[in-house]
Amino acid sequence: MAVRQTRRARAQRRRVKRVAASGSDLTELEWFAILDAWAACAYCGADGAALQRDCVLPISRGGRYTLDNVVPACRSCNASKCNEEVTTWMRRRRLDEPAFLLRWRQIVLALATETVPPPPPTASPVADDGFPPLEGAIRDR
Repeated sequence: MAVRQTRRARAQRRRVKRVAASGSDLTELEWFAILDAWAACAYCGADGAALQRDCVLPISRGGRYTLDNVVPACRSCNASKCNEEVTTWMRRRRLDEPAFLLRWRQIVLALATETVPPPPPTASPVADDGFPPLEGAIRDR
């Protein structure tokens, strides 16, 4: 029993390090936006269960916790998917893979357009006439 807990603790520490090293940058605000957009398990559609963050491309295969890689999953789907590729796993479970992929892409695009901040206004060095100002010269002659 003690060995099992030690192995589990070691595995958890390795996972925490791996997630930190992956450059994951999903904020709580983005996670709640993802939950609102999906409103159920992304894979099976279960809506009454507590939803967990699941990486479409697993961290062990180079994925990260980012807006375009995280979907909500029920505990059953998250545990059975483990670190498999999502398409292979969905085919094995006989879930609707094309519908998931289409909806996933639509939601990612919608969330990306919502969360991209507009570019900050900058003072343009170009004058009204289209020419840049000349330093030390008198413009109006």
